[in-house]
Amino acid sequence: MGRDTIADIITSIRNADMNRKGRVRIASTNMTESIVKILLREGFIENSRKHQERNKSFLVLTLRHRRNGKGPYRNRNSLNLKRVSRPSLRIYSNYQRIPRILGGMGIVILSTSRGIMTDREARLERIGGEILCYIW
Repeated sequence: MGRDTIADIITSIRNADMNRKGRVRIASTNMTESIVKILLREGFIENSRKHQERNKSFLVLTLRHRRNGKGPYRNRNSLNLKRVSRPSLRIYSNYQRIPRILGGMGIVILSTSRGIMTDREARLERIGGEILCYIW
């Protein structure tokens, strides 16, 4: 049985954000590095660095603090991530039907023939692809 690395990334980041952790460690692959570059560029995470342990590569992500550390957890200010396409059900879209998250405030990450990119980049290049996840 294969592993869904994108779902693992999303779950790790979501859990770390909910528990107010500053850092999260994820496995490093070409796909995860591309997604992390997008998250960095869009400002959803603060920093990332590559770490090597016993012939295995990891990415250590520093999450951006979106709320003060006092009081109960509030879902409004948290980082929201949703996996759309998954190994058992692939979701594809052409560039005209790529959804807009919160009227353009969130991003859609797509896997296209030209690599992994955001919805804005895909619309500019007029190419569609597999919708990997939503982030808002």
